Amino acid sequence: MRRFLWAAALACAAWATVAVVHAKDAADVSADPALEKRTLAVAAELRCLVCQNQTIADSNADLAVDLRNQVREMLRKGQSEKEIVDYMTARYGDFVLYRPPVKTSTALLWYGPAALLVGGLAILAVVLRRRSRMPADQFEPDEADDHDQDARASDSGRPGTTAP
Repeated sequence: MRRFLWAAALACAAWATVAVVHAKDAADVSADPALEKRTLAVAAELRCLVCQNQTIADSNADLAVDLRNQVREMLRKGQSEKEIVDYMTARYGDFVLYRPPVKTSTALLWYGPAALLVGGLAILAVVLRRRSRMPADQFEPDEADDHDQDARASDSGRPGTTAP
């Protein structure tokens, strides 16, 4: 029992050492709350280039942390939010914007889902219309119909039963 307790304590110590080695530093926070609020507001408009489903304000990826720090420094230097967003867009393209603008290069992004929905509904309507014009013998019978026919056939072979 004593050996087991020593092994368990050694395993816990090894796990704690590994956890400390892999721990990340806390996110940088400016001493100025107004600056931090502006930093988070700009960061909420920029997409994390690694995660792609999060803003750089929400992401803990190294690149997102670097971009947040860069936004914070640019704000400290007196640049406006628009200047920072324009700089990031010039450097990374419209993809970095969490809400990209509607223009010809992003038209597929904005109107593609609606076009796919309309196309899918049109195909469904054509298929249903063709099926409604087909004679009934073109369709395979349902399995429930087969089961009913089998039951009727077995009932008609017994004496004292009548087939419907």
